Amino acid sequence: MICEMCGKEATATHRVEIEGSVLRVCEDCRKFGKLLDPLIAPAASSVPVRGGSRPASAPFVGARRRTDERDVFSEVPEMELASDWGKRIRIAREARNWTTEELGKRLNEKKSLIHKLESGGFRPPDSTIRKVESLLKIRLRADPAEAG
Repeated sequence: MICEMCGKEATATHRVEIEGSVLRVCEDCRKFGKLLDPLIAPAASSVPVRGGSRPASAPFVGARRRTDERDVFSEVPEMELASDWGKRIRIAREARNWTTEELGKRLNEKKSLIHKLESGGFRPPDSTIRKVESLLKIRLRADPAEAG
């Protein structure tokens, strides 16, 4: 059996609650949570499941869910920077009568970064994009179909 916390191969696992999650962990990781069940060792003819055991011929549905990889980015619609994102920043800043230095102070960024953003010469990290969008109340990201 594999420890669900450290990934180490273990001869037996414990069912433990760790920060609200129930995991099957090895002897070494057991100390990190609250023990729920006594030691669980794999049986030769059946594998224990909640409330009892199942015949060896019955499929174990829970194992598939743990082994499948999930791409979290495929669930979120992909957003790209709009083609005129630098211009949008400059227009929003000028509408508020702020200098690049004022905008930089409000974003906790340097004046030179604001110049680079407005000229489009620097692709900002997502955290900076969110800060600019929030402060200036504008959208810099768009669907890929609209961005081009």
